[in-house]
Amino acid sequence: MNRYAQRIEKLRASFAENGIDALFLNSNANVSYFTGKKGNDCSLYITPEEAWIITDFRYEEMAQSMSGWLSFYETAAGHGLMDFIKGREERTVGIELNYLPLSQYLEFQKLEGKSFKPVSGLVEALRDVKDEQELELLRKASQIGSDTFKYICGFLKPGMTELELAAEIEYQMKKRGAEGLSFDTIAISGAKTSMPHGTPDNKIIRSGEFVTMDYGCICEGYCSDMTRTVAVGKPTQDMIDVYNIVLRAQLNACEKIHAGLTGRECDALARDVIAEAGYGDRFGHSLGHGVGLFIHEGPRFNQKYDGIIPENAVVSIEPGIYLPGRFGVRIEDLAIIKDFGIINLVDAEKNLIIL
Repeated sequence: MNRYAQRIEKLRASFAENGIDALFLNSNANVSYFTGKKGNDCSLYITPEEAWIITDFRYEEMAQSMSGWLSFYETAAGHGLMDFIKGREERTVGIELNYLPLSQYLEFQKLEGKSFKPVSGLVEALRDVKDEQELELLRKASQIGSDTFKYICGFLKPGMTELELAAEIEYQMKKRGAEGLSFDTIAISGAKTSMPHGTPDNKIIRSGEFVTMDYGCICEGYCSDMTRTVAVGKPTQDMIDVYNIVLRAQLNACEKIHAGLTGRECDALARDVIAEAGYGDRFGHSLGHGVGLFIHEGPRFNQKYDGIIPENAVVSIEPGIYLPGRFGVRIEDLAIIKDFGIINLVDAEKNLIIL
């Protein structure tokens, strides 16, 4: 039994407690998790005994290559998804609460003798814990990010625009083997660094400013995520002091986080350091989020997450301080959570770099 069939078996174990006879999946990431392929324009229908991939002629060869663990149902003009569902014996079908389009749900509602039960977290709970293949792909994606940062430290100079910097980051990741971007690259400077998700534009990067770069790439479907803040030219003492507070918070979290803590406890390891330094109200986002097929997935490091962090979850560790109209600092690594601590997937320098 291959890893994808094993994942399906684990999923089936959740059917009874959720009161469903089958599960219909159409989230791209969740389809990818059970197929190893991009989930575009494909759906899965899983019962306790069978598993089907439902797609059209364009993906016929891909679908047939999965015959070891998935049967193939081809949709066409004369027979579509509704015909397939209608012909099945299962009466209570789970549907993904957060991903099913309303138009499709309304079509399902027209099918007689069927009930459709919104469910969430069934696949996501499995995805929280990464297997060795997933961890290797996350390592690969993260290494591309780290290597890109090392290159960019020799490229970044006053006078270029934020858009030029963002374009170079993206080019360098793809040059190193990335198949795509995890998210829109953040490359911002000066007072804009006080905006956690600022957007690069034609602003000129000037000497004496911070530059924050938050970016990631995709390798075989799996995402990376890292952030570094550097100074271009001589920073002020205030800038250095705030940077070192964020660094201290980030290092404390990296040193003390381990599997078995709650997300709330992990978050506090960085948040308390920043609060004690007097900047608690300027760290307004969570410490971290899971990363995998999605750039934001479970588990979470935040003040409300009381779930236990499992071993082999992969989570970002990204404290920050943001001072509106002045500057901001964020330092982010991506880490495998282990019983003994973490394995940091990002090997780029974290001490303040002055270019």
